[in-house]
Amino acid sequence: MDATLKTTRFVDADSEVVRDFAAAHAGTGDDVSKAVNLYYALRDAVSYDMRTFGLDEDQFVASTVLQSPAAFCVPKAVALAALARAVGIPSRIGFANVRNHLASPKILALMDDDVFYWHAYTSLFLDGKWVKATPAFDIRLCEKHGVTPLDFDGREDSIFQPFDQAGRPHMEYVDFIGEFDDMPYDGFADAMRTHHARMLAHLDDERAGRPTT
Repeated sequence: MDATLKTTRFVDADSEVVRDFAAAHAGTGDDVSKAVNLYYALRDAVSYDMRTFGLDEDQFVASTVLQSPAAFCVPKAVALAALARAVGIPSRIGFANVRNHLASPKILALMDDDVFYWHAYTSLFLDGKWVKATPAFDIRLCEKHGVTPLDFDGREDSIFQPFDQAGRPHMEYVDFIGEFDDMPYDGFADAMRTHHARMLAHLDDERAGRPTT
């Protein structure tokens, strides 16, 4: 378990920012209750915003994520992993390829196919087993789009629902890539440049105030 408890370049569990957030939100219960408390606190403290998608390495550092108003799924999964380690819970960052059937037409127009590659979740070791937690979509975003917010009880996997509240297809898991002790930045970045190059370029132009097509 040593590798899943240590602080790393991205999972900086011993940073003051991470330790302070964990101390403020974990509570004093057992590991399951601490994990649940941290999940909900992070899920809603940092809003989900796909417009933050990019490859700046610093945006994947947990302490940076916790000081950001918004992030996408990967930085939020890294942050939850760091918070868990800060209170002694082993953690990993997991990845899967998914189809989001409710993705915005604007985002879909920037994709070469309908798969979002390397969607992230956090894997936590609780009560003798690994369970998946997905802190990406905050409650405000879910309410806006009519999607049931993901609950997490610390005992069963919490991954996105296949249907939304209206019965429309929502998230389809195409395949699971694997789970890692640290953010596998190089592999992730290579995959994004391969599969989501147009989206990266478009969002970079938007953030820089350059004309977009």
